[in-house]
Amino acid sequence: MSSRRRSHRTPEPGPERGATGWVRGPAWDSFFLLGGLWLTPIVCGLAYGSRDPSAGPVNELYMVLSATLWIGHRLGSGYLAYCTGAYRPLLSAEPIRFVWAPLATLVLVLAFLVPTGVWPWPRAERIVAVAIVDFGFLTYHFAAQHFGVLSLYRMRAGPPRPRSARTIDRLFALGVGGALVFLADAMVGNEFHQDVWLHPWIGETTLSEAFGSVRVLGTGVVLVASAALLRLERIAPAPSAPRAAYLASLSLLVLAVFWLDPFLFLVLWTAQHWLAAIGLTTAVASGDRAPSPSHWVRTWQPLSVRPWLLLAFLTALSTLLLPVMEVEAVEPSARYGPAIFPEGWVTALDRSPWVPVLVALGFVTGFVHYQLDRAVFRLSDPRVREAAGSLLRGRLYRLGRP
Repeated sequence: MSSRRRSHRTPEPGPERGATGWVRGPAWDSFFLLGGLWLTPIVCGLAYGSRDPSAGPVNELYMVLSATLWIGHRLGSGYLAYCTGAYRPLLSAEPIRFVWAPLATLVLVLAFLVPTGVWPWPRAERIVAVAIVDFGFLTYHFAAQHFGVLSLYRMRAGPPRPRSARTIDRLFALGVGGALVFLADAMVGNEFHQDVWLHPWIGETTLSEAFGSVRVLGTGVVLVASAALLRLERIAPAPSAPRAAYLASLSLLVLAVFWLDPFLFLVLWTAQHWLAAIGLTTAVASGDRAPSPSHWVRTWQPLSVRPWLLLAFLTALSTLLLPVMEVEAVEPSARYGPAIFPEGWVTALDRSPWVPVLVALGFVTGFVHYQLDRAVFRLSDPRVREAAGSLLRGRLYRLGRP
């Protein structure tokens, strides 16, 4: 354990000679990592003049994004952990993190949600309870991704920065991109059963009245914190334009939770996260070019080293699994499967005796994704930096053969 702690204190590496501050280049970064800058005007433009954004063009856009990215992004970290040779040493060195913790999550969630007559609560209440817990983990998971991308851009910016820079990034990501979003979304959001866990303690009317003050205060915090970090970036020895753009993108997304319709914020917040996750997955996998003694890894390697082919595979798999994973949705109105797949398929799934298992597996994929995402992108660990080396080297994509 002591050696592991010391490994976390190793200095962050600078970029390789000839590398730029971009992860993969301006076009790739803008699409996958800086989604807040281009998604926000598109979503706001589509929703302009609509009384109910959740029933208009934005809803259709979200259906496409959900079908192609939602499940694919969940599977991405698992693909890196179990299907690439770069992460095989980590699987051997940390079986608890990569093997036993996911298995324990599977067993615990199945044991809590599937049996009847074992627990003193009806299954519907147990599902809502797990969804509420998932809300907390989900918010932290999103904030952790923001911290990870900020750290990645900091490593790619130039000479290693002082240790305080990492602390400031963490405070900004978890405070502005985590705590503020959790507070605002808990007060006005409509996706995570606030009527069950919050309204009994604080009435809905009281929350609505208090949100006006929270909106002003939260907006001020976002603007001041963002201006401060952008100022620090400007006076840094090697200022990074991509890092400044990501700070602006994140700030714009957080402001959306205070000023846009909750559904519009949901679209922006989740779509940006999905794009970043699936983009980083393909970027890391593209560097897995070393020969591997594992037949399993060699089977996947032709897919890994062709990022656009891997992207197509993950999006296709995401679409095919959509109706299965949507069984976990507590609200049937939140499902998009019936609009994409034959009605008979969706009806058969809903009436299947395996529904409790499918609901539990839906939650399991989420919880395991949170664990594995932390494991495969923990750039403070030198072994993870070695496995995810293509991110730090900044090699650009090439289409076709490697």
